Amino acid sequence: MCTAMYTYANNTTDTNFILLGLFNHTQTHLFLFSMVLMVFLSSLMGNALLIVLIYEDPRLHMPMYFLLSQLSLMDVMLVSTIVPKMAANYLMDTRSISPAGCGAQIFLFLTLGGGECFLLAAMAYDRYVAICHPLRYPILMNQKLCLNMTTGSWLLGGVDGLMQAGTTLSFPYCHSREINHFFCEAPSLVRLACADTTFFEFFMYVCCILMLLIPLSIILASYSLILAAVLNMRSTAARKKAFATCSSHLAVVGLFYGTLIFTYMRPKSYCTVAHDKVVSAFYTIFTPVLNPLIYSVRNKEVKGAMKNIKKNT
Repeated sequence: MCTAMYTYANNTTDTNFILLGLFNHTQTHLFLFSMVLMVFLSSLMGNALLIVLIYEDPRLHMPMYFLLSQLSLMDVMLVSTIVPKMAANYLMDTRSISPAGCGAQIFLFLTLGGGECFLLAAMAYDRYVAICHPLRYPILMNQKLCLNMTTGSWLLGGVDGLMQAGTTLSFPYCHSREINHFFCEAPSLVRLACADTTFFEFFMYVCCILMLLIPLSIILASYSLILAAVLNMRSTAARKKAFATCSSHLAVVGLFYGTLIFTYMRPKSYCTVAHDKVVSAFYTIFTPVLNPLIYSVRNKEVKGAMKNIKKNT
């Protein structure tokens, strides 16, 4: 009986994957791990505060801020998908993750990452309408369209996440199950499969290009039209206001797309595990904490809403 129980436990362990993680148990890495935890908590608090502000303040009940609240929600879910498991493994000195847990991480990561790409495109279109067609803004950016764009962003990300997570876990993993990463990412997992994954890797590459380039094309087209409209403005004050309105969004787009394109659209010859880990840490852990800072510091309405909350409390 004891032998049977041992065999069962050993087989159960063998089905799990091993995350090699981001940090070792050294003084330097312990300090870096503490910094990551601080950034994680700051991200949760910053994005949660932004969501509460947008929900509570009637002046922020506009399409732009509704889309921003969805961006903050995606960021909260993204860091919550990655950091708690990484922290638990580090603190408990364990590295295993079950196939179900691995699949959940892949699904949520791709859903939120893909959804954020399309949401940023929706926010760019919102800025285009606000600046280029201000009188028709309430009609062109009505509540129904805003909800449809938001729902579409979540659904497109979800479809991509479901397809890639399901296909990745369907491969046989009969050799090493050590993932040289701090979370389950589809490309890192596919490298371990003992099957021909050439077609799936090509399919995954095409999906990444479409999920990145289609929204990016919308963003570039929107801001090209915005730039043309701003340059034709006669009032210097109007130009400054238009640039101030768009600069926050452009900063977020640059941070998010820059790291994703660097990760997923580089030739394989330029890929190294160390670089992948650092870049992945940037857009999964550090970028979410920057979004509420960028929007709150550069936005008068958000700062006004924060002042009102302070007065009321």
